[in-house]
Amino acid sequence: MAKQLKWIQASISDYVPFAPVGTLIGFEITAAEEGQAEFAFQADERHTNPMGTLHGGVLCDVADAAMGVAFASTLEEDESFTTLELKINFLRPVWKDKLRAVGKVVKRGRTVGMVECDVTNSKGESVARASSTCMVLRGEQAKGR
Repeated sequence: MAKQLKWIQASISDYVPFAPVGTLIGFEITAAEEGQAEFAFQADERHTNPMGTLHGGVLCDVADAAMGVAFASTLEEDESFTTLELKINFLRPVWKDKLRAVGKVVKRGRTVGMVECDVTNSKGESVARASSTCMVLRGEQAKGR
């Protein structure tokens, strides 16, 4: 088991906020195993764009968090990572709803990996699909990250 995964799972069981951005936006990690992470998010009027629906940047943030934790769960203690590319497709508008974002590592190479995320609403309908390319950092590159 990757060492980062142990830390991620401990933060879930101890109800420790995973990252300040999760507190700011209001999403939380609900499950993690090696190569996969699940987040929950309650979308409401605080998260809307001028048209009154969920702002795409907020939805992207939730998907990015799920993909990032999924990838981080594969890292060893002395490794970190950075996102090289992120893409999202918005499939259905959201107003107020409980969303679920599940990030899964599709391919984890020694240096580069690909992660995907499906975001669904409370009815299980697809709201968005995202993908990300991540790069593993080691040594000096990983320090302070």
